Amino acid sequence: MTVRYERLGPVATVTMNRPEYRNAQNSAMTYALDGAFGRAAADDQVKVVVLAGAGEHFSAGHDIGSPGRDAHLPFERRAGLWWDHSDKSGAEARFARESEVYLGMCRRWRELPKPLIASVQGACVAGGLMLAWVCDLIVASEDAFFADPVVRMGIPGVEFFAHPWVMPPRIAREFLYTGDRMSARRAYELGMVNAVVPRTELADYVRDLAERIARMPRLGLALAKRAVNQAEDLQGLHSGLDAAFALHHLAHAHNAETSADPLGGMDVRAMKES
Repeated sequence: MTVRYERLGPVATVTMNRPEYRNAQNSAMTYALDGAFGRAAADDQVKVVVLAGAGEHFSAGHDIGSPGRDAHLPFERRAGLWWDHSDKSGAEARFARESEVYLGMCRRWRELPKPLIASVQGACVAGGLMLAWVCDLIVASEDAFFADPVVRMGIPGVEFFAHPWVMPPRIAREFLYTGDRMSARRAYELGMVNAVVPRTELADYVRDLAERIARMPRLGLALAKRAVNQAEDLQGLHSGLDAAFALHHLAHAHNAETSADPLGGMDVRAMKES
């Protein structure tokens, strides 16, 4: 089971459950997350949703090397109308798949009409950032860290390119240009996360926060979330994501022509050693 779902009172907790692979996100996990968020949205008993990761890490990003990597397999389309990628090749396959499972799913989850809280410990890297950034609030443990090292692949950041909205543009440049880890404390100082707590207190803190929010009227919460999302889009988030996604796929196409694969020849080991 790649995703666990639990409801306790008005709070549903959705937990990524591939701890042996640092919760690397394969397509099976992506669609299981979508199913869990849909379940929470449809349940009138749920007022707030928590997204967590089992084990030592929230998520080390997209699955680029585990035995469960399933990028070549077909899945039922949910996030958009692009055709199935699995029987296509080249840029057509990559663009169709990533429009669905990466950019499309993140946009879909950002519109979940209930508050969504990320509970982040350990690594929140690359694709893990995308999951945290679609959440309304982020609570991090003191040992959490954030990074987007995909520029090492010649790719200008992850597909849900929210960097200049979740942090100041100059910090976003530093974050991308160096690929360095950002500590939870610095992320808090920049306003990217809402709170930093000891690892042992993370679950209880998030639970208390979720229950306090759950006392607010459901429609009021949904409309407040919608208002903030609309404000971000008026500030250019929606169109910025589209523009960056096009550049992302230009980089994939360049890599496919000039190196071993669309990832610039980088595997998990190479990414760690860079």
